[in-house]
Amino acid sequence: MTIDHDRLFKELISTFFTEFIELFLPAIACDIDKNSIQFLPEEVLVDVTAGDKKIIDLLAKVKYQEKDTFFLIHVESQSYTQQDFTKRMFKYFARLYEKYDLPIYPVVIFSFDEPLRPEPKIHSITFPNLDVLKFEFAGIQLNRISWRDYLTQQNPVAAALMAKMNISPQERPQVKAECLRLLTTLKLDPARMQLISGFVDTYLNLNEVEEQTFKAVISTMGLEAKEEYMEIITSWERKATQKTLKTVVLNSLREGLSVETVARITGLTVEQVQQLQLELADVSKEE
Repeated sequence: MTIDHDRLFKELISTFFTEFIELFLPAIACDIDKNSIQFLPEEVLVDVTAGDKKIIDLLAKVKYQEKDTFFLIHVESQSYTQQDFTKRMFKYFARLYEKYDLPIYPVVIFSFDEPLRPEPKIHSITFPNLDVLKFEFAGIQLNRISWRDYLTQQNPVAAALMAKMNISPQERPQVKAECLRLLTTLKLDPARMQLISGFVDTYLNLNEVEEQTFKAVISTMGLEAKEEYMEIITSWERKATQKTLKTVVLNSLREGLSVETVARITGLTVEQVQQLQLELADVSKEE
């Protein structure tokens, strides 16, 4: 199943924007008037020469503490390594700066698992006698951050992004348990709790062996007695059931069964099966 990384990260950061800034950018967090944060309309940048169209992930307008001046925070999530990415970030910066005429603080979250080498964060143009440009953004490379450093952070973004930090294969069940433990301490409303638990479950989708280790770790933490734990586990089980049911429907349709037959077998409505049939058709077109 393809993961929509951009959507997941945008949803997480826009929902917990203040917490994100406080966790990863404390130097500017203290300068921001938290009541002034305003997310600007979706920006579509077109590169005519390359034939590309890019939608800016997140652009927020914020006010300095006790001042009447504003600046922008531009956040991009990058789920794969890309040559000349720093140049692309500079182009975004230049176009946004031209449009809004405000200082811009650019931030990139690198969320890929590999490579582990440090990603470049500077785009420069120099001549022997002249430094024309030095553009730099704040880079947060998750696969170079230890999840253990965030175990005690009372921050919902930490509870989510630990799932994408530097994790060895054998640590996956423990990290998922730690994300869950931290999440149950945050006293979030059900919608926000489900957002984070869904994020964690997407990136730490355990196999059967890992699931047994996960349950053993959870048992040592004593989380089974917590209501929040049961709510999260129930939502994960419901999601797994829906995923399995969707797979059954799609496979049945591929084998040529009628919509009505599939609906009768699965207990879904005809309309629900038809919707999944449309998804199957879209996938076939892309292939």
